Amino acid sequence: MKKSIMLLPIIFVFGIMLSSCDEENIESKNMEQIYKEEGVPVKVVKIEKQNFLNQLTYNTNLSGIKESSASAMVGGRIEKIFVKVGDFVKKDQLIVTFPTDNPSTQYFQAKVAFENSKNTFERYQKLFDVGGISAQDLDNVKTQYEVNKANWETTQKMVKVLAPISGYVTKIAVKESDNVKEETLLATIADLRKLKASIHVAEDEISDVTVGTKSYAEWQGNKIAGKVTQVDMAMNPMTQSFNADIVFDNTQQLVKAGVTADIIIEGDSDAESVTIERKNIVKKGNDYYAYVLENNVAKEKKIKMGKSSGLFTEVIDGLNENDLLIVEGQMFLENNVKVKIIK
Repeated sequence: MKKSIMLLPIIFVFGIMLSSCDEENIESKNMEQIYKEEGVPVKVVKIEKQNFLNQLTYNTNLSGIKESSASAMVGGRIEKIFVKVGDFVKKDQLIVTFPTDNPSTQYFQAKVAFENSKNTFERYQKLFDVGGISAQDLDNVKTQYEVNKANWETTQKMVKVLAPISGYVTKIAVKESDNVKEETLLATIADLRKLKASIHVAEDEISDVTVGTKSYAEWQGNKIAGKVTQVDMAMNPMTQSFNADIVFDNTQQLVKAGVTADIIIEGDSDAESVTIERKNIVKKGNDYYAYVLENNVAKEKKIKMGKSSGLFTEVIDGLNENDLLIVEGQMFLENNVKVKIIK
């Protein structure tokens, strides 16, 4: 008797499960039946020919049109830094100094040697002008003066670091009182009024990239215009691509140097092309298809694609103007399946 009571809940639960499965099967059959009788619900748009602007998109770093670094010519303690990041400096402007008593520079010895040789040369020049010495004697003194002058200029550059180019200070790599080694990077100067980028162009795209081709760079919602300035004539065998350089106008300082930006190159505009969104294309094997509406059924059309731009692609064969392209519901379609247009 107890065994019978124990079996009742199990039989009841099992019955519910069977009932649920039956309901699901009925619902599934009903949906299939609805599709078969009324058609698969789809949305369509009429294909209209329009101008197709071929755009190529790349992603790369931007840098100043000119960029140069100032490095230590001597090891030792940094005495003072005269600039900060973001400052605009002119070429040969003082940016960093080292102490003049640094033993390795022999600053004062070079200064005295230069001043003495300068005074001697000026004195000998006056004597030569009145015929007091020969040209050979003047030349010997002049040579020594020029050597000491060059040494003095080099010594000054060791302790007084100058900006190598005009531009903005983009990096200060040291702090005052730091002890650095010779050739240590001190600061980076970049001309940010123009930015440049280098991209790798694939073989099937290189015909659309020529010197003078318009382009623009986008970064954090900011856009700056530019042009292609150089394109390689031979493919790089390592990258299997062609290198192209682009220069952008950044006079308003909208984009920072060193950032990664989207580079868009505007190709030729093809008039009166059939253009559709790539999401409306179905790939089967190595072929591509799109569905169009004909007499309330879906017709599978094999297509041949041309150039792509963003979300859109050019269709050069398989679709015609005024065809009703199915843009929603493709996943439920097969060739000659009945469809129902929904708004």
